[in-house]
Amino acid sequence: MSPLPSKRALMHGTMRLQLIGVLLAILLVLLPWLSKLSPFALSMLMQAATYGIAVLGMVVVLGYTGQINLAQAAFFGFGAYSVALGTTVYGMGFWSALVLGVIIAALAGAVLGLTTLRLGGHYLAMITISFQQIFDLVAVNWIAMTHGPDGVSGIGRPSLGPWLLSDDRAYLSLCFLVLVSMIALVAWLPYTRWGRAMCSVRENELAAEVVGVPTLRIKIGAFTLCAALGSVGGGLYAAGFAYISPDNFNFNRAIEFLSMVLLGGAQSPFGGVIGTTLLILLPEWLKEMPKSLQFIKDFYLVIYGLAVILIMVFMPQGIWGLLRSRFKPAPSAAPAATALTLTANSSTPEVVLQLSGLSKFFGGLRAVDGIDISVRRGMIHALIGPNGSGKTTTLNLICGLYRPTSGSIFFQEDDITRTAPHQRAARGMGRTFQNIRLFSAMSVLENIMIGAQRSGNPIERGEHALHQRAHAALAFVGLSDKYAETASQLPYGHQRLVEIARSVAGYPSLLLLDEPAAGLNQTEKGELVELLIRLRDDHGLTILLIDHDMRLVERVSDIITVLNFGKKIAEGTPAEVLKDPAVIAAYLGDDSGIS
Repeated sequence: MSPLPSKRALMHGTMRLQLIGVLLAILLVLLPWLSKLSPFALSMLMQAATYGIAVLGMVVVLGYTGQINLAQAAFFGFGAYSVALGTTVYGMGFWSALVLGVIIAALAGAVLGLTTLRLGGHYLAMITISFQQIFDLVAVNWIAMTHGPDGVSGIGRPSLGPWLLSDDRAYLSLCFLVLVSMIALVAWLPYTRWGRAMCSVRENELAAEVVGVPTLRIKIGAFTLCAALGSVGGGLYAAGFAYISPDNFNFNRAIEFLSMVLLGGAQSPFGGVIGTTLLILLPEWLKEMPKSLQFIKDFYLVIYGLAVILIMVFMPQGIWGLLRSRFKPAPSAAPAATALTLTANSSTPEVVLQLSGLSKFFGGLRAVDGIDISVRRGMIHALIGPNGSGKTTTLNLICGLYRPTSGSIFFQEDDITRTAPHQRAARGMGRTFQNIRLFSAMSVLENIMIGAQRSGNPIERGEHALHQRAHAALAFVGLSDKYAETASQLPYGHQRLVEIARSVAGYPSLLLLDEPAAGLNQTEKGELVELLIRLRDDHGLTILLIDHDMRLVERVSDIITVLNFGKKIAEGTPAEVLKDPAVIAAYLGDDSGIS
């Protein structure tokens, strides 16, 4: 029997249905009003609606996933040329031509997304600019296919059953209906596993990969959806205006799409539509000023440009971001959380992690030099050593952020030496960082849910199970009442706990902790000690711990391994290691303070 949906999940589902209903109601109310508009006004609204669909693609790739795309005009052009050429040259119906254009654009978007494997930031911007420029050159110069600068005319309108949408008002209604549907789709996306994964990539790609998000696949998916939305908008645009030329899809148009999404608010579909509407209608409003404001009409481009710049500078989250912050509802009380389950499986091998001859060289620097370590099930195994001894490098090798120069890594008897970080997370490996890596702009609950939704997590499928798991993890670390707060607004010590909760929500077999006590006061360190002991004693979790606080290490560790200059110099129980002359000489010194 499937579990009942949680109150929060029901609330989100109801809100989405209400949102779609409101948008459709607005559309129905506007239909009689359309009959009173002039042909010019209808064409402006048609442009706003079709551009708005393309800008929604920018919300997905830039606002949700944080990837720069300056080629949206090219994807817009794929849809437009597919409809134009398909209906006028190749005898295709509108809908068949539109579907073909969406497929072509989606494939091109996926190829562009593949470049993010090696490129990001300004390099990715240059790639997308180059893609856009190539499209411009092809559209202008491949005359046999695109008709070159003369463009394509006589593009027909689609039909819905027996109704041919030749009337501008009827066709504009179709464009609005598609726009509303796409707004609902993009608004719903952040409440899905895929949408949360996109937002995690935007916030911290490295942390997302380590907690189990397949970041390359997510970015390819974002570019594909972005391109598909751009193509839908372009196809509707071509049929709406019955004529297209390369000027409609050049680099200037790509910059317009970027300006629209930034102006309205890149992280919301409503912001994208607001920005689109303003940038299309504002110049016309300025040109139609009364005679008493004639100076505005004479300098409307200057005023228009200045207004856009000021909004972007003083409202970096866009217009919608400002509105949302002003009217943010108060969070409801945290639901009752179930007990966190983490008990180790009896079938788990005795040796959870085995490092054999593991080395990592950076040029002439031997950061890790042939170490052998066995981490046994249900123990807290500490890795200590002076700064630069190779501790964090070892953790980065274990979780897959670095590829070893030599040696092997076995996790639960499987060789994972060459597997990606998200694949290691899927096998049950959790990780925290010395410098906290939360998804800062997301809520605490969303942070935990991203950890819980990793592939291979033995919890039930569905949003209800994810919410349940996330609230259980938060209750375990004592932060149930903080679930609705933005992660970056929490105190430092609480952020440490959220990062641990995110890891344990993924039901790890092995938890890697990189200096979890760094920056904590003595009270918080005491609470951390109790938390680690509970994870081991009550839940059987295996932990590999790095920390410089030797009192903490001594209190919680079963086994300690000491590194120095990338080599293992000692290993044993805390009592044995902390009295080892080699360890004292290399790390502890005479004033170690260990009793």
